[in-house]
Amino acid sequence: MKLLFVLSIVLSVSLVSAQDRAVATKPAADAAWETIKPYFTPPKEWQGKTGAYSSPLKFADGTTVKTSEDWKRRRAEILTEWEGLLGKWPPLITKPDVEILESKRRENFMQHQVRFLWTPNEKTTGYLLIPDGEGPHPGVVTVFYEPETAIGLGNPNRDFALQLARRGFVTLSIGTTEASAANTYSLYYPSIEDAKVAPLSMLGCAAANAWYVLASRPEVDAKRIGIVGHSFGGKWAMFASCLFDKFACAAWSDPGTVFDEARGSVNYWEPWYLGYYPKPWRQRGLITKDNPAHGLYPKLTAAGHDLHELHALMAPRPFLVSGGSEDAPRRWEPLNHSIEINRILGYENRVAMTNRPDHSPNDESNEVIYSFFEHFLNQPLR
Repeated sequence: MKLLFVLSIVLSVSLVSAQDRAVATKPAADAAWETIKPYFTPPKEWQGKTGAYSSPLKFADGTTVKTSEDWKRRRAEILTEWEGLLGKWPPLITKPDVEILESKRRENFMQHQVRFLWTPNEKTTGYLLIPDGEGPHPGVVTVFYEPETAIGLGNPNRDFALQLARRGFVTLSIGTTEASAANTYSLYYPSIEDAKVAPLSMLGCAAANAWYVLASRPEVDAKRIGIVGHSFGGKWAMFASCLFDKFACAAWSDPGTVFDEARGSVNYWEPWYLGYYPKPWRQRGLITKDNPAHGLYPKLTAAGHDLHELHALMAPRPFLVSGGSEDAPRRWEPLNHSIEINRILGYENRVAMTNRPDHSPNDESNEVIYSFFEHFLNQPLR
């Protein structure tokens, strides 16, 4: 009888311990979801509105996607067309050789300055932040004009790599340091005199190579790697995640999610984005009669293309637009196309947008970004 009593106590303690562990982990996941949940529903005035944007569900022959199998074929059609327009990437560097230049302890993580090939003919220097604790951890690539800002050595509220490392993510911060210093900003392959790939797409290629750097780390779960960037970095993160489907999810901070020639910061026509042509380049600024766009950009707009076609390639992978001055609530019109695609695929809550009046991120908008990654990357996506 005494033995049965002891066993009963042990069993009760074990059950309580299991329940306590569940309670300990569940609130964190629930808190992240509760933070981001409101942003997956457009404001009432924008619900169901798709604007003048052509439907990505229409095949080139005019027929319409009805099923998930249809979407596979249509997705391949969109990707093939855009690859033809942007230029084909060189082979990705799937087995990267990463050199560690310097290591130091910071807070609850190790910071390694690293160097690796991010194009077939060019190396970059960035920062790999590896948090304490048993892995494998989720990972996030951060992109900007230079890699120091994201690790906390630049303007505030752009320190995505630092903040995510503090939360248990392995982060890799990369940036176009030399090109930004030269005011050419981007990547030109094989050379700036004769680029065969649109520079913004080539940035996407470099980010894909950075994905392989993270994925090769034993501390990282390769199935749980996302990407984030702000402004220039937001454009970069958007093109990388749309064109490279190994990114599990993405957050784009105020990139200008579609073409908008009235907004000087939604400047996809510039030579370092989609308007490349050999130098000398146009004067930077809005398109005018005396200062026209060149290269691919005017061809894209003349043919009726817009970036919502690229957004569609994310489905069913989740993405968050952290909207500011360049991505106001009216951007729900192009985003609603992606919502429609996800519904055909059987998914809800895969497209989100926050809105703030200013271009710069703030504490509140960034908290949604971090919670977004916590919700979608702390456990494998279904």
